[in-house]
Amino acid sequence: MKPIIGIISRHALSESNNNIDITYSDIISSVKKSNGIPISISNKNFSDYIDICDGFILQGGDNIEEDNLNIINTLYDKDIPLLGICLGMQEIAYNYNGIIYDIDNHKHSNLHEITINKDSLLYKILGCHKTLVNSRHKSAIKSTDLFINAISDDNVIEAIESKDKKFFIGLQWHPENLYEKDLNSRKIFDYFIKICNDTK
Repeated sequence: MKPIIGIISRHALSESNNNIDITYSDIISSVKKSNGIPISISNKNFSDYIDICDGFILQGGDNIEEDNLNIINTLYDKDIPLLGICLGMQEIAYNYNGIIYDIDNHKHSNLHEITINKDSLLYKILGCHKTLVNSRHKSAIKSTDLFINAISDDNVIEAIESKDKKFFIGLQWHPENLYEKDLNSRKIFDYFIKICNDTK
């Protein structure tokens, strides 16, 4: 059976000012194409799914959600695979003594080059020291207790990981938006799904 991937939804307001939870279609599509089964989960209901899902994704968003910090702690303690994207990465970093700051020049979606630490799981996954990624974020991290595995040419931290876990990685960029055109973006999702399947 394919691994089940819990995508933690983000709280938002609809156009008619109703409280809603959102899950981005590109993340759902990327999980499916990498042979996983995506399910959207509210962070309020996370505990009901911890024994059902084989891995989890923290999506991008606008504001840190306190419930997500508890989710991160649980997944770390249980060594359950976690992929954090954009704000998801910032929440992971923040949870481990990370400092977040505002940034003005990464709000666009143009591609830029990052350098990947060769002593990292991310390097093992991608098999390259440099790659092009997109930008679409208003904040970044200055530091964290986790291992910093990639930085941009303008010294923005682009990826972090725990070297003690099977898969505990945060990415500042959005590989789900590049999935169709970029091999490295597919490699990330493929490897993540593989690890989730191996831990079933």
